[in-house]
Amino acid sequence: MSLPLMGMETEYGIIREDMESSDPVEESMKLLQACERKSVSGKWAYSQENSHLDMRGFKVGSLAQDEEEDAFCAEDRKRPYSYLDMKCDRVLTNGARFYNDHTHPEYSTPECRSVLSLVAHDVAGERIVAECVAIRNREFEGKPLQLFKNNTDYSGHSYGTHDNYLIPRETPFEDLVKGLTPFLVTRQLYAGAGKVGSESVADYKGLQLAQRSDFIETVLSIETMTNRPLINTRDEPHAVSSRYRRLHLILGDANMSAYATALKVGSTSLVLNLIASGEKFFGLELANPVGDVSKVSLDKTEALQRKTNGTVTALEIQEAYLEAAEKAYAGKDREWDWILVEWKRTLDELRHSPEKLSDRIDWAIKKKLFTEFMESEGIGWEDPMLKSLDLEYHNLDPDRGLYRGLEQEGDVYSLLSEEEIVRAVESPPVGTRAQIRGQAVAQNAENIKRIHWTGVEFVNGEILDLTGAINSEEVEEILNTSKQLI
Repeated sequence: MSLPLMGMETEYGIIREDMESSDPVEESMKLLQACERKSVSGKWAYSQENSHLDMRGFKVGSLAQDEEEDAFCAEDRKRPYSYLDMKCDRVLTNGARFYNDHTHPEYSTPECRSVLSLVAHDVAGERIVAECVAIRNREFEGKPLQLFKNNTDYSGHSYGTHDNYLIPRETPFEDLVKGLTPFLVTRQLYAGAGKVGSESVADYKGLQLAQRSDFIETVLSIETMTNRPLINTRDEPHAVSSRYRRLHLILGDANMSAYATALKVGSTSLVLNLIASGEKFFGLELANPVGDVSKVSLDKTEALQRKTNGTVTALEIQEAYLEAAEKAYAGKDREWDWILVEWKRTLDELRHSPEKLSDRIDWAIKKKLFTEFMESEGIGWEDPMLKSLDLEYHNLDPDRGLYRGLEQEGDVYSLLSEEEIVRAVESPPVGTRAQIRGQAVAQNAENIKRIHWTGVEFVNGEILDLTGAINSEEVEEILNTSKQLI
């Protein structure tokens, strides 16, 4: 069995360099307004969303984020704009959603069937956002607006990069939690974006593996902006609820390396397939998984206490998951084989020669880059210049971003061709409901009344219900019967 759909959401850090302080809500709004790509704007159907349902089988009366939302709304009412104006919701021809999430521009990829398709659409998001920055900066002298694909501002705030997977509801929730938790604690070995210093350990000097590790507070929670969990329990499948759950993971880092993104999403999808097939990972449960997130990030070699007895390292946990995936899926699928080969290669190099990761794993790229800089300047990890360099690594500006510079010099692994990225910028993944949404926007945008993940409503009263359009056959049927609309 293969997971039917997956997607990613990225909140981008935003800075106005020409102002000592600026309103990020307004700056994000104006950035969205600068988007010149064909889209449907201001018609997202928020009524279709319900963030209070919990996968553990109950409905939450109120969330901490509701209070934050109320506070945001109170501030928003002071601004001379409507709610929809500030959101600036756009649905693009590639099936993606691009909008203002209060203080951050956020890009949600279309739903994808394959890992490499998802990675291409994630990078496409970077291109589209950077394009808007360039347009916006034409209004200024110089380049005052900067956007960063990262997860921390070094001032106690964190913004997210979320990976999402449609999973079968028949999989017992407790099996999901038990099977997935040790994997999520340790996948930062290759999925971490790297962070200079720590906001949870005051005297830490060095480069930790993951930016989000400072902000994970519990194993399970429906919350997203406070009490951040390893596994978010919001039950919002965006599909037939009796058949599917949407696993919404908010613990991940924003990877600049497409290879790291592919390995992160690919390994996670294989583990989820294993859990759905009934695989049990005995002996891997951790006594303190939340504390271990930070522990692994600060020192990847430190022993972790098992829930039963004895200790295990993060690398040993990942090797156990890899071994199970190899036994189940080797030779079954071309993309799965690629994931298995690269997962094994990465873990082997982590064990024997981690310096070899410095062309494709973000934290390792940073470690090499920053170490060389420190040696040339005669400084240590405590120097504040390194935090500035850390931020610039994630800058989308091709003239300033450190990762962009490494890309241009050919010093980092190139997973995607330019053709694949351009295609993802323009077009939706074929055989997904995003294809229907994207075609509707491309061909009939002026007649769309409302749009959301599971439907398109037109001004003439016709509705395209995409709730059950999960496999390619279901998508093809809608495409064939709705040619007058799309």
